[in-house]
Amino acid sequence: MNSTENPWQTHSSTVAYENKWLTIRHEEVTTPANTPGIYGVVSFKNKAVGVVPIDADGNTYLVGQYRYPLNEYSWEIPEGGSPLGTDPLDSAKRELKEETGLEARRWTQIARIHTSNSATDEEGFIYIAEDLVQGDHEPEETEDLQVRKVPLTEAVRMVMNSEITDSISMAALLMVGRLYTV
Repeated sequence: MNSTENPWQTHSSTVAYENKWLTIRHEEVTTPANTPGIYGVVSFKNKAVGVVPIDADGNTYLVGQYRYPLNEYSWEIPEGGSPLGTDPLDSAKRELKEETGLEARRWTQIARIHTSNSATDEEGFIYIAEDLVQGDHEPEETEDLQVRKVPLTEAVRMVMNSEITDSISMAALLMVGRLYTV
């Protein structure tokens, strides 16, 4: 068998839970070892978008908020959801404005990622936002945010010290840190 072909067989798929953000499916499968098995798949109703804003002095902006599933506070890049069927860049621009008040005149997509491909089909897009203009932020009703301006090198240090643990933020900051220091 070609190693890029799907070795899994799906026999049934049942929605176990659904809300306006995600669907959880229970699937009966045959595994690559040709044994019966089950799989749980989380499908999000949005694509993930993350933005690393970089100002003229090499600073970036982090967003802090309490994350309910983790039961802890989290520092992250500005990020959020892009409804399926919409342009992720438009959503990234909206999230940056909502969470930080920043708008950017220059945007670069640097990555397409899968956030946790053993349990979810979520796809994410990471952007660099440059040539920034400060305005008022407009957080969503579920967000109680702090915005922190830090040198990009400090944000990368926070990733390396596990002070930033969000996977999209980690990937984005390490990639941007590499792009700006090589």
